[in-house]
Amino acid sequence: MREVRPTGYETSVDARVRERRGRWTGDRLLPLSGSGGGEEVDMRARVRGWRWRRNPLRRRSDVVEAWTVLVVAVLMFVVAPLAGVAAGLHAHGQARALAAAQRAERHQVRAVVVGDTPERLTASQSDHRQPYRAQVRWTEPGKGVRTAWARVPAGTRPGEPVPVWFDSRGRSVAPPADDVAVWQHTVTVGLCAAGGAATVVFLGHAIERRIALRHRLAEWEREWARTGPRWTQPRA
Repeated sequence: MREVRPTGYETSVDARVRERRGRWTGDRLLPLSGSGGGEEVDMRARVRGWRWRRNPLRRRSDVVEAWTVLVVAVLMFVVAPLAGVAAGLHAHGQARALAAAQRAERHQVRAVVVGDTPERLTASQSDHRQPYRAQVRWTEPGKGVRTAWARVPAGTRPGEPVPVWFDSRGRSVAPPADDVAVWQHTVTVGLCAAGGAATVVFLGHAIERRIALRHRLAEWEREWARTGPRWTQPRA
């Protein structure tokens, strides 16, 4: 029969084996006699947060993992939302500035559609009731009657008045962005930024866990190489 050689010290593997010597009763571990006291130890209290307390089972990799989980939680639930808010606010400022520039450059006129039938852009767009490109006419103060091609809402008939927008060069353009479009752009950019930051954190944590697992297995191998012979070699 093989016996364990007594030594003047014990490694972490020795401590783990000694710690696990006991008998299970439901959710509680009753230490054997000679293991240091006969009081019951609540396993739930011992397991919860064991990486943050000094104990024979804790390794350096366990401490690193505990801090890593804490950092990842802060990045996921604090930094990522803040990044989304910051990106959204920046996008909101840019969108408002762009909308203000468009309102300053573009002007709206009340025109009347002329001609028999408005010219549609394409056949496919007509199926989705997209705006038409039609010839419109309006009276501009100081310049008289003017005629131009502009986009008009779908379903507009000849002779109906429509609001059209032109830039400073007289080209037909889309209306300036309103507050709804500005906020839609803000929310979209904020959500994309927060989601992108959370994705980067998640992928980084996954890579870190794979690396930590390799280091943990290597650490176990080194400790067992030092401790195994004392548990397996027969006493001389």
